[in-house]
Amino acid sequence: MNVAVVILNWNGEKLLKQFLPIVIKYSEEANIYVADNASTDDSVLFIQQNFPNVKIIQNNTNGGYAKGYNDALKNLSEDIFILLNSDVEVTKNWINPIILEFKKDINLVAAQPKILDYKNKEYFEYAGAAGGFIDKFGYPYCRGRIFNSIEKDNNQYNDVINIFWATGACLFIKKDAFTKTGGFDEDFFAHQEEIDLCWRMQSQGGKIKYIGNATVFHVGGATLSASNSKKTFYNFRNTLLMLLKNVKGPKVWLLIFTRLVLDGFAGILFVLQGKRTHTLAIIKAHFSFYRLIPNYLIKRREIASDLKYYDTKSIVLGYYLRKKRIFKQLN
Repeated sequence: MNVAVVILNWNGEKLLKQFLPIVIKYSEEANIYVADNASTDDSVLFIQQNFPNVKIIQNNTNGGYAKGYNDALKNLSEDIFILLNSDVEVTKNWINPIILEFKKDINLVAAQPKILDYKNKEYFEYAGAAGGFIDKFGYPYCRGRIFNSIEKDNNQYNDVINIFWATGACLFIKKDAFTKTGGFDEDFFAHQEEIDLCWRMQSQGGKIKYIGNATVFHVGGATLSASNSKKTFYNFRNTLLMLLKNVKGPKVWLLIFTRLVLDGFAGILFVLQGKRTHTLAIIKAHFSFYRLIPNYLIKRREIASDLKYYDTKSIVLGYYLRKKRIFKQLN
């Protein structure tokens, strides 16, 4: 299998200086690309002057994660794409265990390694940890991370298992499956797009896996921090879009209504915490969702499926009322 490591960059010269040399050192089996989302800093010049063997894909606009990768990948011919955030430190032998799993399981379409926190390397990292899932209402959680409760890595997830979604921070994906599903939903711009893509690929019979004997370290929030209300906007809006598009049948409307109510409680909590900009972001997210409903009703006609997408009904109730803060306490 031919492998491409594709790093999406937007004004990330500092991150490229820090992490690109390590990617090059430990990725001898892959072709390395940097897909630049119309940066205005010296990112591209830095690569050209220091790493002439790294191929540059120049996107014309900053279309976010979704469009950025769709544009970057459409002309690549490798069998496996590794979509890697620019703030990820890879480790020795981070690619081979996952490629071996692709060779062993012909139905495997996407996978991720163990994601640990670059700033606190004994702990899992928020974005992906040891493999992702969602509950009935679309709230994402991971083995190793539920909401803001992060587990220490005690080798409890050094395994290979099927998961519902693999993190976009370090996403291994089969080219054929990516092309067949039409790639990322560009209306998402950023956040939750990898969950939506994994959902669609599984609806078409693919498997998503976590491979625990490969490890990377993720800084997280290097482009958009958790304190930025734009992240809140995209997360809340895109979850609603994802549910509307993928959940088949009239039950989706009760599901979305319930989620809207839960979002309201989240907005109240933000106010009590003094984070009113995040409450405003939720309100904006809802109005943006309403505007996109006609478009997504068209999409759901072709995409919605009966795929069982959850095992846990509500991590909100489990987390806040039953104090279930780690993965093994669920179900």
